[in-house]
Amino acid sequence: MSAQVELIVGLGNPGKDYANTRHNAGFWFIDAFAQQHKTGFTHEKKFHAEVARCQWHGRDLWLLKPQTYMNLSGQSVQTFMQFYKIALTNILVVHDELDLPTGVVRLKLGGGAGGHNGLRDIIEKCGGNDFARLRIGIGHPGDKAQVTGHVLNKVSREDDSAMRDAIERALVVLPQVLDGDMQKAMNQLNKKSDE
Repeated sequence: MSAQVELIVGLGNPGKDYANTRHNAGFWFIDAFAQQHKTGFTHEKKFHAEVARCQWHGRDLWLLKPQTYMNLSGQSVQTFMQFYKIALTNILVVHDELDLPTGVVRLKLGGGAGGHNGLRDIIEKCGGNDFARLRIGIGHPGDKAQVTGHVLNKVSREDDSAMRDAIERALVVLPQVLDGDMQKAMNQLNKKSDE
């Protein structure tokens, strides 16, 4: 058993220009979860974030969308976790993943930033990498020089559909992650992705 999740962080960039980009996959996921649980976000200036709270089996579950732009996500996460005394091990970070094909979704415990600037900033500012990640595949454009355009340009209809399907599959196993049964969730999610 891993730790129960008290905070879900969805990574992305604020503003309409970025709303339908691959880099905002974390925002897409957390918005879908909030909608499912009929909770809305409020802008909390002191956390540089949009924040929502819902109940999960009688306990508070926080949802956080940093509004600092991707590369400074750690500033928001650090401030929030310190204020509410949430340990890194009780955090799930949801983000786009270049190293997974579009439409594939995977869970992971710990690890490095893997070239993801949002993760890098969280690891640096929060003092460690001991948090769970939900990685939403966006595919790699094939050339390092094209990565920035790939993650920040609007998503094609086909990729949009594949990413949203991946998010739906992840939402199905999320209850196990929240309750601390990461291994069961990983097995179920990986099996679904391989079918």
